[in-house]
Amino acid sequence: SPPLSVSPAADPAVISPQDPTLLIGSSLVATCTVSPDFPLKAEDLYWTLNGRRLPAASYTALGPSTLSVALARLNGSRQQSGDNLVCHSRDGGILAGSCLYVGLPPEKPVNITCWSKNMKDLTCKWAPGTEGETFLHTNYTLKYKRRWYGQDNTCQEYHTAGTYSCHIPKDLALFTPYEIWVEASNRLGVAVSDVVMLDILDVVTTDPPSDVHVSRVGDLEDQLSVRWSSPPALKDFLFQAKYQIQYRVEDSSEWKVVDDVGNQTSCRLAGLRPGTVYFVQVRCNPFSIYGSKKAGIWSDWSNPTAASTPRSERVAGGCDPKAGEQNTTLRRELKQFFGWVKKHAYGCSNLGIKLYDQWRVWLQKSHKTRNQV
Repeated sequence: SPPLSVSPAADPAVISPQDPTLLIGSSLVATCTVSPDFPLKAEDLYWTLNGRRLPAASYTALGPSTLSVALARLNGSRQQSGDNLVCHSRDGGILAGSCLYVGLPPEKPVNITCWSKNMKDLTCKWAPGTEGETFLHTNYTLKYKRRWYGQDNTCQEYHTAGTYSCHIPKDLALFTPYEIWVEASNRLGVAVSDVVMLDILDVVTTDPPSDVHVSRVGDLEDQLSVRWSSPPALKDFLFQAKYQIQYRVEDSSEWKVVDDVGNQTSCRLAGLRPGTVYFVQVRCNPFSIYGSKKAGIWSDWSNPTAASTPRSERVAGGCDPKAGEQNTTLRRELKQFFGWVKKHAYGCSNLGIKLYDQWRVWLQKSHKTRNQV
C-alpha cells in the first residue's frame, strides 16, 4: 500500500495582496480571509499597521469570514524591509501578515567623480539623484568598460569612500579611455546615470605630503618655515607636482591659503603675529603625468602641524598689541607664576621680587626647551 502523506497544518488566514509594492500616495484595499478550519468570523477580526490598530471605520466585511481594510494616500515605508500589515483575531492572536513596500523608483545617479592613487586602481563616488530618498532598499552598481572594445565589468568593493562609492583595485589599463556609469534599482524600477569618460592618467591623485615640519626662523617674530616630503607613492612615476599651504591661528577657524608654492618642498610664511601658535597643512597636486594635459586632482590636506612664532620683546607702548591681548597674556603668565610658586616657595614669607626674577629665568628656559621640541 502507498505510504500515508501528512498534510501541513493550514495557515489560519490569507492576506491579499501579499507583500505589494506601491507608489507614495497610492491607496490599497487588503483582504484577510480566515481558513475554513478555523471557527472565526469577519466580526472577530481586526487590522494593525506597524503595531497600531487601524480604525474600524476602514473595515468592510466581504463575506462571513473575510474582512477588508482600506488604506488611502500611503506615505513612504518607515522601514526599508516594508511596513507590517497584520490581521488579528479578537484576542490579539496573529492570523496573517503582509509587508507593504511604499516608495519611489530610483532617480538617475549624478555627479560621478573618480580618482586613482597608484595608476592601477580607481575609486569612484556619486550622488543618488536630486532627492535621493526612495523609502525602498535601492541597490547601486558601478559598471565600467574600455571605450571601443571589451565587455562590461562590475565593481565589487562598495562603500570604500562613503555610502555611494566603489573601489576597483587592479587590472586597469593606462593610455586607454574608460566608460563608467552607475545603475540604481529597487522594487519600482531602474535608473541609469550618464556615462563618464576618463583616462586613468587624468585622475591621478596622491596621499597628502608626509613629514610636514614647521619651525621658527631664528628670532624673527613674524615668520615660520614649513618643510615637507613628496608623497612616496608616486616617486617612481614621471610626474610634476605643485603644492598648496594653508594656515590658521590657534583660536580661529579661518584658514589662509598660500597658492604660489609651485613644486618646492619648503616655504616661508611671513607677516605672522608674534607669540602666536599657528596650525599648518600642506596638500599636493600631481600633474603632467606621462604628458597628460589635465590639471590633476588635489590630495587631502596633511594633518595639522603646530608651531609658535617668537614672542615680541618690545616695551609696551601705543603700537603694541591691544589691551585685550595684553590682559590675556598677563593672566596666563600670572597663572604660570602661581603654579611655579606652589612648587618652589615654602610659605608667603619668601615671596618677593627675587623669587619673581628666579621665575622669569625659569620661564625663559622653559620657552627655549618648548621651542626646541
